[in-house]
Amino acid sequence: MRTVGEPPATRTNRTAITASIMLATFMQGVDTTIANVALPHMQGSFSCSQDQIAWAVTSYIVAAAIMTPLTGWLAGRFGIKYIFLVSVIGFTVTSALCGAATSLLQIVAFRLLQGISGAALVPLSQATLLHINPPERHAKAMTIWGMGVILGPIIGPALGGWLTDDYSWRWVFYINLPPGLLAAAGIMIFIQDTRPSQRDAFDWFGFATLSLAIGAVQLLLDRGELKDWFGSTEIWVEAIVGALCLYLFVVHTATAGERSFLNRAILRDSNCVAGTLLMFLIGIPLYGTMTLLPTMMQSLMNYPVITAGFVTAPRGVGTMLGMIVVSRLAGKVDVRLIILIGMIVTAVALWQMTGFSLQMGMGPFITTGLLQGFGLGFIFTQLSIATFSTLPRSVLTQGSAMFSLMRNIGGSVGISIVEALLVSNTQVIHAELSEHVRPDNPLARTLAAPFSLTEVHGIAALNREVTRQAQMIAYIDNFHLMVIIMLVAAPCLLLLRRPRRAADSPAVAMD
Repeated sequence: MRTVGEPPATRTNRTAITASIMLATFMQGVDTTIANVALPHMQGSFSCSQDQIAWAVTSYIVAAAIMTPLTGWLAGRFGIKYIFLVSVIGFTVTSALCGAATSLLQIVAFRLLQGISGAALVPLSQATLLHINPPERHAKAMTIWGMGVILGPIIGPALGGWLTDDYSWRWVFYINLPPGLLAAAGIMIFIQDTRPSQRDAFDWFGFATLSLAIGAVQLLLDRGELKDWFGSTEIWVEAIVGALCLYLFVVHTATAGERSFLNRAILRDSNCVAGTLLMFLIGIPLYGTMTLLPTMMQSLMNYPVITAGFVTAPRGVGTMLGMIVVSRLAGKVDVRLIILIGMIVTAVALWQMTGFSLQMGMGPFITTGLLQGFGLGFIFTQLSIATFSTLPRSVLTQGSAMFSLMRNIGGSVGISIVEALLVSNTQVIHAELSEHVRPDNPLARTLAAPFSLTEVHGIAALNREVTRQAQMIAYIDNFHLMVIIMLVAAPCLLLLRRPRRAADSPAVAMD
């Protein structure tokens, strides 16, 4: 038997479809981080300030966040194949436009269009893999999907550093052209068009309020540190707009019934709700550490950008190893136990990172990265399976879009938290350390060159060293916070129900 509405997929077609959509997913994942290392070079090309060039990143994030919830409705209205194809082509074309940009206005506008085009790639790739594979193959399908989603952002900084240093920042965007064209060709040839017989009406009010809430929150998180948070009128406006629109969206969803933008079937599914919440919490340390480590290596350890990128790459290797091990355990061990083991391993890796020091070499970065990646490999795949195991197939695409959205919002929250705490804690700790650097302290009188309490150059050198020590402690405090968040997230596993075995599921599709 085959599920009603499921496209027939032979083994050959399924392999070709998987390769095509994972190429697009990996391309989008790489692009979320590859442009960050090129920002200083772009700033010089356009002769703009740091505040202005930051919009090249902010515009992409905000556009992608707003368009992600719309993915489910668009796929249901026009079909997964055509939305996927338009997204890949749009992402590829806008990548070329970003590389050819000659002004700040152009790069911001093209990055905005790139975010709109790429928003659907991750949720559609996940939904497509779940559709073309029967439930007993979901574990392997999610392993492949998880590799593309996680490895892309990890490899992005190393690839971006190499392209920027050896070629030009424009190649950070041009690199998307070959995989984009291949992915578009594969989607056009191998994915069959399927449309539901019943098309839902579009809820404009729900979409508008949710989009404004997401956009306002993203802007608040991205620009809060730059604008001194609530000391700025802009941040207050964004906070008020975000809170008001979120309130209106919640009230509208609760009262509009089945006509609401967010399908009520998603909210009624406890596994989907619990899994999405857990993904939000896990996204905080996932993206938080990805942001902290490269800056720590470059600012404190004086690593070149290429070296910093390659030192963080072992985390991707650990993720691949973890997913390979999990694929062997799938169906034999309770999904919740596998996720718990992954969270424990990740928490241990984060705890080991609290022992970092300014005197260490590359070894601790590599070993903790491998261990953290291994733990994430246990979490990501199995959490996706548990989240969608009980969700009706009719709302699978929308559920996948909300899952991706909450992971991205969790990442934005994590990045904002660690960046804000890094700046504020560095200032506080610097002040505390400076209190002990004074002439009446016997230890201070033993300082040797280049440090001094009387000469201008010696005082400047001493201040730089105190700042380095303060920053190191601030980084360690952030790692402590990441450990706490992982421990707080663990009880959410109690809300997950064990997924049904494939043989008991009415949605089984046999080859």
